[in-house]
Amino acid sequence: MEKENAIRTPPRGLVVLALIGPGLIWCSEMIGSGEVILSTRVGAILGTGVMWAVVVGIFLKYWIGMSGGWYTTCTGEGMIDMFDRIPGPRHWVVWIVLVVQFLSATISIGSLASAAGVFLNSLIPVSPYFGGWIASIFALVVVWSGGFRILKVVMGLFVLVMVLGVLYVAITLFPGFSKILEGFLIKIPSVPAWASSQPGVSENPWREILPLMGWAAGGFASHVWYTYWVLGAGYGAAAGRGYGRPADTTFLKNLDRGSAQNIKGWCRVVLADASVAMIITIVVTISFLIAGAVVLGSSKLAPEGPQVAITLSTIFSSKWGTVGGFVFLVTGATALIGTLTVQLAGWPRLLADAFRICIPGFQQKLAWKNQFRLFLIFFFVTNVTIVLAFGREPVFLVKTGAICDGLLLTPLQAIWVAVGLFVVMPKLFSREIYAVLKPHWCVVLFLLLAFLVFGYFCVFQIPYVLSR
Repeated sequence: MEKENAIRTPPRGLVVLALIGPGLIWCSEMIGSGEVILSTRVGAILGTGVMWAVVVGIFLKYWIGMSGGWYTTCTGEGMIDMFDRIPGPRHWVVWIVLVVQFLSATISIGSLASAAGVFLNSLIPVSPYFGGWIASIFALVVVWSGGFRILKVVMGLFVLVMVLGVLYVAITLFPGFSKILEGFLIKIPSVPAWASSQPGVSENPWREILPLMGWAAGGFASHVWYTYWVLGAGYGAAAGRGYGRPADTTFLKNLDRGSAQNIKGWCRVVLADASVAMIITIVVTISFLIAGAVVLGSSKLAPEGPQVAITLSTIFSSKWGTVGGFVFLVTGATALIGTLTVQLAGWPRLLADAFRICIPGFQQKLAWKNQFRLFLIFFFVTNVTIVLAFGREPVFLVKTGAICDGLLLTPLQAIWVAVGLFVVMPKLFSREIYAVLKPHWCVVLFLLLAFLVFGYFCVFQIPYVLSR
């Protein structure tokens, strides 16, 4: 097939749903420790009146990830290569990403393995340490090949388990339609007296709301990874591109209008795919929040860390039956192990790209798959070490990883992605073709809004969390 004809005709109508896949992997990563632990605890303290914060936080992050997927569909390269094209000193953005993300990856992956170990310890007769190692070995086996298809299938099953599990819990604990509707009204509920008297709970409700908005739905890395899943699915110009390669700029410059129209059709597939991921993530996160509000809130308990879900499961079992408590633990364990798996699939790709760009000799000595597996083995070893050191108390690591990845670079990422779509992309295509592929103006509006909101979190939330 001639390269000029390599852009497949995009699907239309309900057929689009059959090709959804990157979004399933994306939302299985977005639903992690922030949703299982943090949203449950916030629900216990502030009730269902803060569901609007979940929607706002996830909705704004959706625009960052979806926009990255749009860029990849149009150009056939991932977000890291897009960052390398941003005007300024050579590789300056990628160097920032490399330094911050190497630290974030080590801490975040290890913290998830520790948290997953605590959940598995509550489900099966193994210690938290062995539970963390079991979760790490499972994730390693799933992602070792570096392929997209097996990851899509496994994460699709994980998402199904999570959705069914939290819906069962939410329906069992349904607080009523009036409470649900009130939760979407932007109001700031006060912290009840029983909660403010407990350790780690502030009288200022924003101290609970801001982490929920900032840490829900993943961070900087998960939006980068979404572009990898789009590459794996082969949407638009990403078809047949594989990993570890910048865009073919000659091909893009000579793109004809018919091919551009096909790519635009695939961009609509990305829009649908990312929207499904956003909706699933919102539903699951709100369900965890409802569980915390009804079970923990009514019992006037606000535990921290993995004890949030374990305490909730114990109370759930005593009041609503052992099945409900078991389902909640299974759902939480599935969410954490799924996130761990996607992180082990995503961070080696991200770092391999960053090393390829910043240290060219790295790529010359190692093929892409060997680069990927080198980082994979490194993170597996650090997982084993971190689980051994923090197997029972992963809360500090969860918070530190969330700060590094969830807040530190996310506002800058929103700006960088906007520059990629509206400054970098016009240089890769002819004026006529860019006019076809250019995103709607509302995209830059929401990216700027994400920059302002998460920039506020970064400036005001990080000092508070570090001082606790």
